[in-house]
Amino acid sequence: MTIKEVTDPVEKQSVVRLVLEALPDWFGIPESREAYIRESKNQLLYAAYDEGRPVGFICLKETGKDTAELSVLGVLKEYHRQGIGRDLFLKAKEAAVGKGYSFLQVKTVKMGVYEDYDNTNRFYLALGFKEFEVFPLLWDENNPCQIYVMSLM
Repeated sequence: MTIKEVTDPVEKQSVVRLVLEALPDWFGIPESREAYIRESKNQLLYAAYDEGRPVGFICLKETGKDTAELSVLGVLKEYHRQGIGRDLFLKAKEAAVGKGYSFLQVKTVKMGVYEDYDNTNRFYLALGFKEFEVFPLLWDENNPCQIYVMSLM
């Protein structure tokens, strides 16, 4: 497994599309998925490759002068539970520290709403993120938004 920063905007969008389209349980809303793909070209992106094939990625975007957001992370389902998501996160975290950010944040669906997202929540907590706030209507009433934060200092 190789992890590398992807800088070419076309390659970024290609990697994000390939992975997100293979994960309909998490990225099944076409408009949201297309927004992630479109926005990835302007974000810091690391991708994981297995024998040259993209199997996962992570994107970071600046949300304030001191804060970056883990805007989207995806790993092909057959590669889950192999440490790829953690490895991608550690690369992105290292880059965020190097760019001088003080905090990382991530948004996901609140624990207890969907089993797949409960696993996502546990993943972020295991990485060291802390619960910050829930916005019950940020997305819609069926998808309360949990925000997690992490200090990089």
